[in-house]
Amino acid sequence: MASEEELFANIDALLEEEPQLPPPAERARLREAAGITQARLAQALKSTVQTVKNYENGRSEPKSPRLEAYQRLLKGWAAKYPAHGASVTPTPVSGSAPEPEVLETFSGSVAPEQTEAAAPEQTPAASALVGTPGRSVVRPSALRRPAVKKGAASAVDPRFPHGPLVVLDGDGSAYAMGGLVLDCPATNVVELVEWTLGESGLGASALHRYGKDADPLVVLTAAAAAKLGLPERLEDRRGLRLPEDHPVVRQVLTARWQLTRRGFGPWARIYRTAQGRDRQCVQLAILPWDALDERSWPGVCDLEPADIARVLGVYAQRVITPRGSVAVCGLELMTALRPPTRPVRDEVTGNWVSGHNPGSLGTGPMDPAPPEGQLEHPAVHRSGWMGGFLHEEAYQWVRVPQLLSDEECLLPYAVGLDLNTAFLAASARLMVGLSEPVHFVGPPFNPKVPGSWLVDLSGIELDPRLPSPFTPAGVRPAGPAWYQTHTVAYAQELGHNVEPLEAYLRRETGAYLDPWHDRLKNAYVDTLADLGVTKDLSDVEFLVAMERHREVDPAMAAVLAAIKGTV
Repeated sequence: MASEEELFANIDALLEEEPQLPPPAERARLREAAGITQARLAQALKSTVQTVKNYENGRSEPKSPRLEAYQRLLKGWAAKYPAHGASVTPTPVSGSAPEPEVLETFSGSVAPEQTEAAAPEQTPAASALVGTPGRSVVRPSALRRPAVKKGAASAVDPRFPHGPLVVLDGDGSAYAMGGLVLDCPATNVVELVEWTLGESGLGASALHRYGKDADPLVVLTAAAAAKLGLPERLEDRRGLRLPEDHPVVRQVLTARWQLTRRGFGPWARIYRTAQGRDRQCVQLAILPWDALDERSWPGVCDLEPADIARVLGVYAQRVITPRGSVAVCGLELMTALRPPTRPVRDEVTGNWVSGHNPGSLGTGPMDPAPPEGQLEHPAVHRSGWMGGFLHEEAYQWVRVPQLLSDEECLLPYAVGLDLNTAFLAASARLMVGLSEPVHFVGPPFNPKVPGSWLVDLSGIELDPRLPSPFTPAGVRPAGPAWYQTHTVAYAQELGHNVEPLEAYLRRETGAYLDPWHDRLKNAYVDTLADLGVTKDLSDVEFLVAMERHREVDPAMAAVLAAIKGTV
């Protein structure tokens, strides 16, 4: 049995190892007494204002060497501005105190995003701090979430209290939404995966009742990637993956985890076979390997980890938890909102089995109609089809500058069409084929049936100042060609009689993209509103707001760019 002297020696050693800080409330009091703003203190500590707020709210603690510098500053202020007899020791919540072991092993701390003028009222449970004298530890039950608008329903899933994702930095700090900072002790990729699934509280609930919960996403900064043994850049620039004999890949496989066919690349998925309803899968995004394309996420990689977490977190809340490029996210969102299967009862056995979900595209791929493919497509190649193909793309057309009149040249604005949101608007109530194509000869045209039609639109006369809407280049078609339903319908709307020669049509149809359209439209409108562009603006106010919206909040401007890229 250890002697009293040995025990006290051990305690003294622990006290010397970690510098002591006054409670968070006292830290704020000392700074205010010295007349120093949070912004100025953040500048002195080479940190951010949000981080200083975290220190003063007790929602995160500084780490060395910033810890020693902050301690020295607070000691100096404490000597100059004593508390005048007022006790700065926080009062525990009524009831029995939690066990110290529970407090010391808790790895999370919260700092909601908020302005000082709109800080949420601190409840006794949220402000209770207990632990060793002079040191504060946040109780798990005292976690605060960002303020919610009055009357708004809480979107926090209790199974995923810390949100959909974190951005992991090299010092083990894992930044989540709302200023939440978790302590991640992982030193290798396997430990990171196990921590994420077992302790992090990350994930997002399914977007449809028949869908699957989103897997937690861990974004690695360059420092975090290096700490976990990953190279600074991928040598395989074609396959974009680590070689199979790389130590990290061997380590993952040795621990009986699996990688998808994409391997260990910028968007690596590490998983084990699901046990019942519980998925075991973690998504990694590795920033130094260009996981976030600058064209879709402008400036995001240059932000601080907490700001990156904010950008990706808002996108995850409004669109979907990122799983790859924004193109991949757009496709994943379609499936998430229209799951291909649902539980159905087997009439023979009475058991619940997986069955087709009406309105979805089903579980297997369907070959296109011959004119909807290309010569390289296996189905088209096998058929020997030589009857022509659909050739419809969004054309880019501008007036020839030399043909502009002097009066037009003096006009203050030019008109530009935002093709991304035009595509979004066009997807609303768009009827989509959900079954195999069926061939018809000489069918009457029906604008409500999606498919491909062989029609001669070359005889249609249009205003010569405008491009033809029937070819991507804007030139007049030369004879019969294959068109999709909406193009033939437009010709009919212009007052022309259309007589299809052939058609490949779908018997089963539906407005498959409606929930996809609605979610992305709301995400787009809400993000514009965050940047000061709202529906109630006049035309002049709208142009002014659009001109400066990127400077209002670069982080939210990046979210807007990612939403448009997804569309």
